[in-house]
Amino acid sequence: MPMAANIVHGWPYLIAAFVLGYLLGSIPFGLVLTRAAGLGDVRRIGSGNIGATNVLRTGRKGLAAATLVGDALKGTVAVLVASAWLGPDAALMAALGAFLGHIFPVWLRFKGGKGVATFLGCLLALKPLAALAFALIWLGCAALTRYSSLSALLASIATLPTLWFMGERQMAELFILLVALLWWKHRDNIKRLLAGTEGRIGRAA
Repeated sequence: MPMAANIVHGWPYLIAAFVLGYLLGSIPFGLVLTRAAGLGDVRRIGSGNIGATNVLRTGRKGLAAATLVGDALKGTVAVLVASAWLGPDAALMAALGAFLGHIFPVWLRFKGGKGVATFLGCLLALKPLAALAFALIWLGCAALTRYSSLSALLASIATLPTLWFMGERQMAELFILLVALLWWKHRDNIKRLLAGTEGRIGRAA
């Protein structure tokens, strides 16, 4: 009975953490930064995505790097704030909120990015070693294939056994959902990879 009471009492805090994560995650750094730089709407070029890979297609590497950092840090900040104020369960809810905020931002009619940087940013705050494994796998695959999308897909799926073997079962269960959504957002990339028409890093889409 006390346990049930604690669970019910905790829901408002979990919802607050989710909302915090969503609001931070929904900040479209790629769109904001490219517009501030006078480059217009990044959704009108390349893949139409608001993420760092598409921002790179403007030819502004600095803006692409800033977008990558911003999209990652909004997940990191959401998780760290929720964890410090509300505890580990709230941190997981903030991670979910930040990821969903990025890929389904209300400000952009729920048409956001693909979530790779925010996925990594949340993982960095929750389990830094798992984030390091993600980054190394991404870098290795990108160096070998020059496919940003394939690198993200492989690194994300590798996150699940990594977290599981680290003993983070609850976290791994959350990331099953995040990985599924990330793969769904990459469904067109997967089709192009299979067809051999996917754009490579450093080349136009």
